[in-house]
Amino acid sequence: MAVPRTLPPGTAAPRAWRRRARHRAWRVLAAALGAVLATGCTVGPDYARPTIATPTRFAYLPKDAAEVANSRWWQQFDDPVLDALIAEALAHNENVKVAAGNVEAAAGILTQTRSAAFPQVGYDASAGRTRTSEAGMAPELAARIPNPQGAYQALLSASWEIDLWGRIRRLSEAARANLLATDEARKGVILTLVAGVATNYLTLRGLDQQLIVAKQTLAAYGESLQLFKLQFQYGQISQMNVAQVQSQYETAAAQIPQIESQIAQIELALGVLLGRNPGPIPRGKSIYELVLPAVPAGLPSQLLTRRPDLVQAENELIAANAQIGAARALYFPTVSLTGGGGTASASLSDLFHGPARVWSYAGALAGPIFTFGAVSGQVAQAEGAREAALAGYRYAIQNAFAEVDTSLVANQKVQEQLAAQQRLVDALKDYARLAHLQYDGGYTSYTTVLQAEQQLFPAELALAAVRASTFSSSVAIYKAMGGGWIVDADRMTGNAAPPPATRATGMPPLF
Repeated sequence: MAVPRTLPPGTAAPRAWRRRARHRAWRVLAAALGAVLATGCTVGPDYARPTIATPTRFAYLPKDAAEVANSRWWQQFDDPVLDALIAEALAHNENVKVAAGNVEAAAGILTQTRSAAFPQVGYDASAGRTRTSEAGMAPELAARIPNPQGAYQALLSASWEIDLWGRIRRLSEAARANLLATDEARKGVILTLVAGVATNYLTLRGLDQQLIVAKQTLAAYGESLQLFKLQFQYGQISQMNVAQVQSQYETAAAQIPQIESQIAQIELALGVLLGRNPGPIPRGKSIYELVLPAVPAGLPSQLLTRRPDLVQAENELIAANAQIGAARALYFPTVSLTGGGGTASASLSDLFHGPARVWSYAGALAGPIFTFGAVSGQVAQAEGAREAALAGYRYAIQNAFAEVDTSLVANQKVQEQLAAQQRLVDALKDYARLAHLQYDGGYTSYTTVLQAEQQLFPAELALAAVRASTFSSSVAIYKAMGGGWIVDADRMTGNAAPPPATRATGMPPLF
């Protein structure tokens, strides 16, 4: 649009006319920028989820599996103490707080990255007073030039890089995907924490049962030892019989410190998970009173959406894919606009009067010609990172399927082992009972009794350990399958943030 050099007829205010002319010029410039932005493009590949062959079912999922993967599975053990410990760990565990802080940092990176897509507005103000030397200056000239002189300035500036090729949009896409990946990593910490507390508690209750068995056995062996010592004093038995009972007693006594050491280690580990200083851990129901949870049902495809590590791996792939576009955009020129307006005066009293106004605006175009690999190297780096992220995503999926099937078969086999171990303990109890009856009746030597009890004691210890392993295998299944229960556990941490995709940034969405 041409601006007339002379004022239109009937114009009585040249200053107002110039203001309207500037406004019309800005409208034309804005329309032109809108047209340019409308024809802009986003370089680089758009993300599409890779096709990965997945099994149609888990190999070892039992037929009676229940749809309980999304429940607070730890409550199925029916132990209020375990429920309280998990709630305490979610509220006070330091790793959960670290993960929450990482999410906030990633959200800040997203906000910072997105801000480059919008005009940056700032201000500047300065004031100063300067006196120059008058030596050698003609007196009449020195009289006409104020000395000292003041300089006062107040400016409002703006700059904007026009994202013609989508570089900023790709960087924002990558930052958003990294934020989502960081949030999934936080959920993974929660998943591991809950499973860790449950597994350690169940192991602790198994060790408690082993300690009970060891102390009861030691007490029984102690009574037998005293009886045999009396019989030896009266010449009824030989010293060899006493030595046999003594060895049996010491075998049981040696087990107790070992079990107590393991209990102390588990208590210390639980204390760290709970976010507390070392101290005693409360106990609830015994290992024989706990209820075995149902095996959760699920399809392999569901793991892609409910396991935090898989969602995290996919978001990392999305971020790596977006970085390719950001790198390729460096081949193209960047267009930026700058402008400023304000007032400047030699006198503070005249700073905000009309003649003191100043303004400027400019556009800049910059692009590469010869970079000797600087840009192509970044593109190659981004493409390599995408390939690595893709391989990592595929590996994470394969590993997840393997973990689920491993936990399912382990649970199935440990239950079979538990049943067999229970039958073994029952048989050895009968063996020991019958051996005592025969010894008391004089039909056999004490060696038979000793053999029976030497087999029964470790079998009872193993039974308690296998029973604890049975419960722990159920924990491993729920951990491997993930599930919506992580959302409930997330709320219990007290650090739960709104979904990152809907987090307020104070700016309109880019995509």
